[in-house]
Amino acid sequence: MATLRVLVVDDEEEFVNALVERLNIRGVDAQGVTTGEEALDRIEQCSFDVVLLDVKMPKLGGVEVLMQIKARLPELPVVLLTGHGSARNVEMGELLGAFDCLMKPIDIEDLLRVLRQAATEN
Repeated sequence: MATLRVLVVDDEEEFVNALVERLNIRGVDAQGVTTGEEALDRIEQCSFDVVLLDVKMPKLGGVEVLMQIKARLPELPVVLLTGHGSARNVEMGELLGAFDCLMKPIDIEDLLRVLRQAATEN
């Protein structure tokens, strides 16, 4: 099986660094960014199998980033991650083509399962 390539997008730098490290330890090629703008730049520069995207971020929020990703790369699966549980944002994400929406905190093995599923189903 090819190495899973994941872009982690969250405005909490410590969270991004820790999650990227945990994914890398498990054989995932993970990169992290802390803004929506950086995420859009990175998907133009690199190829990813899945984007893990925080819903609530300052400036360019997760739903807006999801819309722009789907406009540029409609086949790229996006898994939303939220610590706030906004039903409206979850519904909007699903309508806009998010693969799934997960709640923080999430078990790393559950996250890996969803990321692999997203990569293989698209």
